[in-house]
Amino acid sequence: MVEKIYILRHGFRLNWVTTNWKSVTGIPRDPPLAALGETQAKEVAAFFLSLPESERPTAIFSSPYYRCIQTLIPVAQALKIPIYIEHGLAEWYSPVAPNTGLHPRPGPASSLLEFHPPGLIDPHGWKSIHYPSRKGESIAQIHNRIEEFLNDFISLRPHTERVLFCSHAAPIAAMVHVMKGDKELGVRIGCCSISEFSRQGDGWIPLKIADGAHMEGGSQREWGFQDVETDKGQVVHDKGEPGSEGDVDEPVGSQIRNGAIQTSNL
Repeated sequence: MVEKIYILRHGFRLNWVTTNWKSVTGIPRDPPLAALGETQAKEVAAFFLSLPESERPTAIFSSPYYRCIQTLIPVAQALKIPIYIEHGLAEWYSPVAPNTGLHPRPGPASSLLEFHPPGLIDPHGWKSIHYPSRKGESIAQIHNRIEEFLNDFISLRPHTERVLFCSHAAPIAAMVHVMKGDKELGVRIGCCSISEFSRQGDGWIPLKIADGAHMEGGSQREWGFQDVETDKGQVVHDKGEPGSEGDVDEPVGSQIRNGAIQTSNL
């Protein structure tokens, strides 16, 4: 079990500042942070380091996307703990339009090591326990993904652990909905904002939601599900990645529940 969960959105993205950017990893739709995002990441690290040691995260889990890992680097260096990669925290894509292929997906933790400072990502201490479909997800499906991931994750982790997740606006908004027990909550998630939940019995108490007070510029580029473009009540479909039409969409879903990962191997 877990006693506290911090949820951090990645910092401000470079592709919001300029169209002249290159994916460091070669993965489509995987921009790095802008200079502002790098500053925000340092402010996050300073915030966690300012907490009493008994309140600081004891384990860090990141979406596999470059901007999330890049956001966490100053935090991991400050707290002197490694980053584990978890695809259950990956970006949300709306369902793919027919015959346009699949959405991109970063590789396993071992494939990401070359793009980051040595020793920060631990590819051996954790295996991703959940994978979103590359066919995309409806709003209901991303909420189901996050709820299933959380239930599996919490049952596997030590009782006194304080976890830091770094993810994207949509998965974080869904996580806040699930943990607060209110899927209609009109929350908006800003870059490098922090949500904090503390365990109370079998549930969670929100101590802060999408808070940006630790940053000089406050919360920026906020997003919530109320901002999603819809057509007749359905999420507008997005095109898949060219060249992916023949790709196989796997693995998908809970790797615990489908038996692909034995909990004794985590």
